[in-house]
Amino acid sequence: MTILRENTPVALCSDHAGYATKQAIIAHLEASGIPYHDFGTHSEESCDYPDFAHPAAEAVEAGRCYPAIAVCGSGEGINITLNKHQGIRSALCWQPELARLARQHNDANALALPGRFITNDEAIAIVDTFLSTPFEGGRHQRRIDNIPVKP
Repeated sequence: MTILRENTPVALCSDHAGYATKQAIIAHLEASGIPYHDFGTHSEESCDYPDFAHPAAEAVEAGRCYPAIAVCGSGEGINITLNKHQGIRSALCWQPELARLARQHNDANALALPGRFITNDEAIAIVDTFLSTPFEGGRHQRRIDNIPVKP
């Protein structure tokens, strides 16, 4: 099973510290035949993660992409930025088990990765787990419904 939506690309973004990890994820998605849209950055030149996280989050909120995968050095800054969007539930994951639980229990629609703290192989394992784990619903749906969203 997969959470991917037919004809809907995965949104990818990173800052300079997450660029190399994002490139490894791109290679993996391409090898797997998974479409994606890369919102940048496109080099290791110093940049600001919000410049790339906001457009990726907006694309998920609008239904143009699903889900989002974002990478920065610690994963924290890009995760915080993604979660500023009302329609985003981003989870910072540094091991596959966290990605599984974020999907099963929280219906996370964005994955944030700490590029400076995981290997490319670990990142790919986390991405694969995230993309293949369905939301369980049930008691977890009630909790998702109780997350306050201000207009």
